[in-house]
Amino acid sequence: MDLKDKVVVITGAAGGLGYATAEMMAQAGAKLALIDVDQDKLEKACVDLAVHTEVQGYAVDITDEEDVFATFNYILEDMGQVNVLVNSAGILRDGMLLKAKEGQVYDRMSLAQFQSVLDVNLTGTFLCGREAAAAMIQSGQAGVIINISSLAKAGNMGQSNYSASKAAVAAMSVGWAKELARHNIRSAAIAPGVIETEMTAAMKPEAMERMVKAIPAGRLGQAAEIASTVKFIIENDYVNGRVIEVDGGIRI
Repeated sequence: MDLKDKVVVITGAAGGLGYATAEMMAQAGAKLALIDVDQDKLEKACVDLAVHTEVQGYAVDITDEEDVFATFNYILEDMGQVNVLVNSAGILRDGMLLKAKEGQVYDRMSLAQFQSVLDVNLTGTFLCGREAAAAMIQSGQAGVIINISSLAKAGNMGQSNYSASKAAVAAMSVGWAKELARHNIRSAAIAPGVIETEMTAAMKPEAMERMVKAIPAGRLGQAAEIASTVKFIIENDYVNGRVIEVDGGIRI
């Protein structure tokens, strides 16, 4: 798919991987529909990107089914079509399944902590994917849906909620490729490794040093490297139903 004048919807677009992807899509000539729950950051992102292309912003809680349904209708009204969805929104609420000492359990991951991550990372991805596919079909467009999974999909200590959500996102992406092919819609996922973000910048130096040593590439990944993978998937029409790992060679 040629990105020129295509409408690309990006969730979690006000920062991190979402914003880096929006920048790269704008440089390729795409029009942007940006979704984020943080209205102030979203408005700034829209202003910054509007110098490059047509941009519309939508402040949305992607876990709210009615809001997501309405938002994609607004995007169709405002921009006339939907060609690409990049499901980049996600959260972390790390913690151990439980903690015990001397045979006594003294702490457990709460259901609220577990569910909050699934609500955003999995349910939000599902709702936006469903409505983006509907908008692609309704506007008569070939489409691409790209979901952001994680290397943690293989299972990671202290991330029962996050790992479960990202494994489900990866599986869902493959299923959608099989379901939506008849409508000329492709689906794929990207599983990033450790990417340089505000979160990693806050790590203690000794913890960062240990992490970098574990990565064969010898450094953290950059958000632009994930964005370039998004661009590759969109532009290569034979990429479908696959989860692409972009991780510098690290294995969990």
